[in-house]
Amino acid sequence: MAETTDLPPADNILDTPFDGALSDRYLVYALSTITARSLPDLRDGLKPVHRRILWGMRLLRLEPGAAFKKSARVVGDVMGKYHPHGDQSIYDALVRLSQDFALRYPLIDGQGNFGNIDGDNAAAMRYTEARLTDAAQLLMAGLDEESVAFRATYNGEEEEPEVFPGIFPNLLANGASGIAVGMATSIPPHNVAEVIAAATALLADPELSDAALLEHIKGPDFPTGGICVEPAASIAEAYRTGRGSFRLRARWRIEDLGRGTWTIIVEEIPWGVSKGKLIEALAEIVGEKKLAILADIDDQSDAQLRIVIEPRSRNVDPELLMESLFRMTDLEVRIPLNMNVLDHGKPGVLSLRVLLGKWLVHQREVLLARSRYRLQKIESRLEILAGFLKAYLNLDEVIRIIRETDEPKAELIAAFDLSDVQAEAILNMRLRSLRKLEELEISRENAALNAEAAGLRGLIASPAEQTARLASDLAGLRKTYGAETRLGKRRTTIAAAPAVRVVPLEAMIDKEPLTIIASAKGWIRAMKGHQGLAAGDAIKFKEGDEAAFAFHAYTTDRIMVAAADGRFFTLAPDKLPGGRGFGEPLRLMIDMADSVAIVQIAVWNPAAKLLLAASDGRGFIVEPGDILAETRKGRQVMVPRAGAVLKLVRPLGPGDDAVAVIGDNRKLLVFMLDEVPVMARGQGVTLQRYKDGGLGDLRTLKFADGLIWAMGGAGGRTRSEGDLTFWKGPRGSAGRLPPTGFPRSGKFDT
Repeated sequence: MAETTDLPPADNILDTPFDGALSDRYLVYALSTITARSLPDLRDGLKPVHRRILWGMRLLRLEPGAAFKKSARVVGDVMGKYHPHGDQSIYDALVRLSQDFALRYPLIDGQGNFGNIDGDNAAAMRYTEARLTDAAQLLMAGLDEESVAFRATYNGEEEEPEVFPGIFPNLLANGASGIAVGMATSIPPHNVAEVIAAATALLADPELSDAALLEHIKGPDFPTGGICVEPAASIAEAYRTGRGSFRLRARWRIEDLGRGTWTIIVEEIPWGVSKGKLIEALAEIVGEKKLAILADIDDQSDAQLRIVIEPRSRNVDPELLMESLFRMTDLEVRIPLNMNVLDHGKPGVLSLRVLLGKWLVHQREVLLARSRYRLQKIESRLEILAGFLKAYLNLDEVIRIIRETDEPKAELIAAFDLSDVQAEAILNMRLRSLRKLEELEISRENAALNAEAAGLRGLIASPAEQTARLASDLAGLRKTYGAETRLGKRRTTIAAAPAVRVVPLEAMIDKEPLTIIASAKGWIRAMKGHQGLAAGDAIKFKEGDEAAFAFHAYTTDRIMVAAADGRFFTLAPDKLPGGRGFGEPLRLMIDMADSVAIVQIAVWNPAAKLLLAASDGRGFIVEPGDILAETRKGRQVMVPRAGAVLKLVRPLGPGDDAVAVIGDNRKLLVFMLDEVPVMARGQGVTLQRYKDGGLGDLRTLKFADGLIWAMGGAGGRTRSEGDLTFWKGPRGSAGRLPPTGFPRSGKFDT
């Protein structure tokens, strides 16, 4: 068979740049994530998956009073008909809608294990059952009255609502959170009674100020309670801009045990905090003695949360103890506010006032749609009733026509000027409807429907009547969720943080002596007590390793680590590994590259400035506070020039007024200390000039006392040079050969 060389090109192949094709497809994905997955709609506060779960349960007739159905049945229906994105993701969303510690007003009533505040997961969907709550019913009220638009499902076989029409303010009541591509949303839950009051006030005065609105909405209201200690000005700014955060802490009280002893009882923890992980964090603080004034913790929770915190002694200030725990654990958290929502499919960050205003516009549109639907139904019924009344006025003739004619429908239409619908209704009447009483009932119904129709026409034509109707509906909702009801009672207290003198956590650590040992290869350990530092002491190291730094410290100190790249790190001695074994690698505790050498490890002295010097002879003085680092990444203090590294870190002694520096070329220079600038970061200035080599050693001294150096050997003898005038020069000079007898090593301390 001959080989075919001229193959036809494949169909539908587009020659397009890869970056353009990737950009177009990623944009489609990003828009889909934003509009159909992560951001809630401001009208009902729901994401598509939540809306589809509730819609599927409604079609299964899982009303609040109905029997429960297996969650697996609900998940199966939702996945098969509306949301083909995996059963586990649907079930996770269903579980959250039922958790009373996650939602302020749950939309699903769950039966079985739906998880708990400890952080335990829900049981599998085959074991749990669910039905709708009253809040969900309110949120979906009006779906049968053509109040909102419907759209086809993903396969075109079913329909689903684009949004729910109910007057329940779910977005603010239950909040929302989600992360999309390039944007996110975070709305904490609020109290429905307060939201209704604010909406009513805004309905009455559309120009209501932000400050006036906050007279009704004090702040978030979390399902787990707690105390919001965010300042009022910060809360007002967050609601005005749509962005901010709220400081939320646990609710606690002092329990008197008699004889002056007491414990602290934590009764509510912040929203979103797992109690199990919180207990682990508190136990770690107790076990590692990170807080000296804390003795023990005990979780005595059952149906009610109860965490017992025991102080070290009765003299401990309880406010100070709790403030310390707020700083160290999730007993206090910061809840973000980012009111980024979908407004008719378009994302945007809205202020509280704008968001409420747009929600009221939606409710007005729903009211008009439901009124038009009801008016249409009334008009259809009135048409039929008018036909019935004509039939009753001419009952004998109607009966005759029906009995004697072959086409009674046409005869009725012609004889009494009826419509097709009226004639069909008359022909379908039952004989028992011909009694006199039925005629009276039809007359009363006709009058009532005419009155209702007139009222609906007036409502549709009058914005003022629409406003009054919305206010009435909100008032009716407030009867169920009022501040005095069980559902509506505020759970989170808005209060100012107590004025407590905050003591540094380091000051609460038990002060114990330590001996810090660091090896040349970067292994570090902290031995208890002040051990001997002499070379003869029996301190073991790994094969090929040796001691590089050894000094005494206390658990309350801070350890300074200087790296050759000019970066400084801070360690807590009480967190260093113990003296057993060889310790642990220092680089596991800080983010320092293996190729970077360690220049200095010492106790940080808050009263001593440091003189930093690079290998190329440049340097500067740094304040002690400017080298402290709060994170593992450390702080970049010296920025050495290309080819140079930080070589020396020398503390300034009391009264030091001069600097002695010697280079690899054995040239000594002495200059006054005030010629060296104080900097927080940089390369520094030239301390000594070199033609060959670089910096050898450096020290600070009192110029009047002269220079003293060790001669080496076991005797500990020293030599001195009292008059340094010969070697004194301006900073940046080359210097002169050192005095006779100066060590050949070129070091001031051998």
